[in-house]
Amino acid sequence: MANRTFEDFVTGSVAEFGPRLVTREEIVGFAAEFDPQPMHLDEDAARASMLGGLAASGWHMCGLAFRMVVEGPLRDAAGLGSPGVDEVRWLRPLRPDDRLMLRATVTETRSSRSRLELGFVAFLFELINQSGMTVMTMRMTLMLGRRTADETK
Repeated sequence: MANRTFEDFVTGSVAEFGPRLVTREEIVGFAAEFDPQPMHLDEDAARASMLGGLAASGWHMCGLAFRMVVEGPLRDAAGLGSPGVDEVRWLRPLRPDDRLMLRATVTETRSSRSRLELGFVAFLFELINQSGMTVMTMRMTLMLGRRTADETK
């Protein structure tokens, strides 16, 4: 049963989760299956690319970020899905042996007008490496269950 509901997420609140170590093997493994570009698969090709070395696919970063969201802000929450991702920005390469933190900032909350049992929580998620540099940002809205529909009246 979910312990945290829509009402527990407050605009302006910030929480950090992690760290999460990213290995060379998982970077190459993800790329081999889902984004087989040379800069994600081969050290020499990666050094010759604009990335200057082996780096994770941006789509791999999205997957890592959302895994951290599920294990972080959505852990024990009444999550009901999402209407979609509004924006993703890949700012810096994610390298083998980087340790990532996820910073989750609630940017807006609003009750659903048509479904009293849920609310919308907008987040800015930032993946930050061990040097304090942001490697990716993602803005998205999540739907969360409310404690009771009666409380929305």
